[in-house]
Amino acid sequence: MSEGNAETVVSAVASATEAATEVAAGGWRRATGIAGVAIGVVAAGAAAGVAIERLTVGRGMRQKARLALDSTGPYGGLRGTPGKAYADDGTELYYEVDDVDPEKESALTRRRRRLFGRKAPAPVTVVFSHGYCLNQDSWHFQRAALRGVVRTVHWDQRSHGRSARGVSQVREDRPVTIDELGRDLKAVIDAAVPEGPIVLVGHSMGGMTVMALADAFPELIRDRVVGAALVGTSSGRLGEVNFGLPVAGVNAVRRVLPGVLKALGQRADLVEKGRRATADLFAGIIKRYSFASRDVDPAVARFAERMIESTPIDVVAEYYPAFNDHDKTAALAHFAGLPVLVLAGVRDMVTPSEHSEAIADILPGAELVLVPDAGHLVMLEHPAVVTDRLADLLARAGAVPSTATVDGCDSASS
Repeated sequence: MSEGNAETVVSAVASATEAATEVAAGGWRRATGIAGVAIGVVAAGAAAGVAIERLTVGRGMRQKARLALDSTGPYGGLRGTPGKAYADDGTELYYEVDDVDPEKESALTRRRRRLFGRKAPAPVTVVFSHGYCLNQDSWHFQRAALRGVVRTVHWDQRSHGRSARGVSQVREDRPVTIDELGRDLKAVIDAAVPEGPIVLVGHSMGGMTVMALADAFPELIRDRVVGAALVGTSSGRLGEVNFGLPVAGVNAVRRVLPGVLKALGQRADLVEKGRRATADLFAGIIKRYSFASRDVDPAVARFAERMIESTPIDVVAEYYPAFNDHDKTAALAHFAGLPVLVLAGVRDMVTPSEHSEAIADILPGAELVLVPDAGHLVMLEHPAVVTDRLADLLARAGAVPSTATVDGCDSASS
């Protein structure tokens, strides 16, 4: 990082500290703009302020571009049969099922052959779990490619997407834990996949959820899970991630951020106004921490931005402590002997690829795929690569007899 950028980071840290002071003193309106920036950083998966290049396009033009992308972007529009599961604290969890339709068997033949070879797949169900500040639509491309070919379940984690706010968080004012998310996933499986073999797929926090499920319910992994994919995730030591920032800057932000988030979560209405006011910077932060390629489809970038900005600040705050506490390294042993895909972007600054390599070291039989020129949202940035490896995982799991390279899955029309 250049000296100028380092100075910008230090300035951002100082601003965050000033914002925390103003919040404590009741100066909400003065702190709102800075708060919006901090929220954008956290929602993108980072824990600190970042240096952003000055945008050269006029603000009005950028606003028009966002509106145009919102109206024409095809991403996130896939829907399945809705269902509801209930967590152990009563939280309503929303999921959707994409079933294989026997009446459309002939129309699916060519796509099945492209993905898996000539024979039809076995009745396996693939359960997708999304990451922090995202929702089930983050798997859009993979859902489009597998739609109707194999049975899939997509769910929204508590307080995300169409799922209800966490009951424990609202009533008891306590943060979320990764263990709690593992139990939530078990509730979804009980409701949507009461029997039959399962392949678990999780991205980022969703991968941590899968590990928590294995930790709490090892018999489920032993008896029913036939494969797993851990995408851009970590089994622990997230407190050591520097998000591409100088160590001093990261440490400074870590000291003030929990308090800032807690305070901001108590005045979500004013904070959301500040967040909207800083939409341009927010978009730049998201792009920096979500993607590594320069040629990312603007509609895809805007799609990611919409998912992240839809996460309320109080939800951002109540999830944040869970990541420093997360340690499920021991739980990985439950996947030993199963077909496992471990995939990450080489330039992921949120859960660096070294964390995926550490998982693969613990599971030496796993397939480790490091995608060049890819960031944290690798399944949106390089969808064909991710879908191809998922198809191969299904083959290795015995769900299908053979596999072929997946093509034509880069658009919603697949």
